Amino acid sequence: MSNAAVELEHVTIRREGRLVVEDACLEINAGTIHVLIGPNGAGKSTLLAAMLGQTAFAGTIKLHFRGSGDVGYVPQSFVADRTMPITIGEFLALQRQRWPVCLGVRKAARARVATILERVGLAGMERRRLGELSGGELRRVLIGNAIDPAPELLLCDEPATGLDPAAIEQLDRVLCELRDEHGTTVVMVSHDRAQVRRIANRVTLLHVQIKDTGQPAKVLERAAASAEAMV
Repeated sequence: MSNAAVELEHVTIRREGRLVVEDACLEINAGTIHVLIGPNGAGKSTLLAAMLGQTAFAGTIKLHFRGSGDVGYVPQSFVADRTMPITIGEFLALQRQRWPVCLGVRKAARARVATILERVGLAGMERRRLGELSGGELRRVLIGNAIDPAPELLLCDEPATGLDPAAIEQLDRVLCELRDEHGTTVVMVSHDRAQVRRIANRVTLLHVQIKDTGQPAKVLERAAASAEAMV
C-alpha cells in the first residue's frame, strides 16, 4: 500500500504560453518534510499553487488524506494594508471563532492566539497592528496562522524569508514537531541549503523538469556538481 500523501502524475503547467513545469512525476510520503529546491523561476512556487488548486495544469495531482484533511499554506509574499486597523490578535482570531472579530475576540480564541504567538516567537504581541509589522514578524504571523490547528498537509513557500537565525531555528522546531507529533506532511520551497540539510527527509531538484529526487545530502551534492543553483 502506498504511503504517498501527494502524487504528481505527468504534471505540466504553462503560463502565457511559457512552459513552467514539464511532465513532473513525484510521490511525497505522508508524515515527511519534502523540500523543493532549484533556481529562481524553476517552477517551484507554481507547483505548490497547482497542489492548492490555484493554477491550471495538465496531468494529475492526487492528495491522499487519512485524517482531518486540513491544509495549511504559508505564501511566499503577503502584503498587509498598513492603513487597515486590524491587530495580530484579531487577524489570527478570524478563523478561530464564529463571532465577528469587530465585536471582540472571544476568550477561547484569545487563548489559542496566545499559544500560536508563543510558538512563533511573538508572545504578547496580540495588540500590534498587522500593518506595523516588519517583514519577518509578518512572516511569523502567517506561519502561526497556517499551523493551528495542526494541518494534515502544510505547503510552505520559502517560509524562512526575512527571518533572523533565531526565528529560523524556531521555525525548524515547529515544522519538525508537526511532522513528528502530528504526522503532518510538509512540502516546502527553500533556498537555504543549511535548513534543507537540517530538517528535510527528501529533496527534489526542480528546474522546469524534475532533475533529481532523493536523500537531502546526495541531492544537494549532485545539484552542486551539476551547477544547478538554488538561487
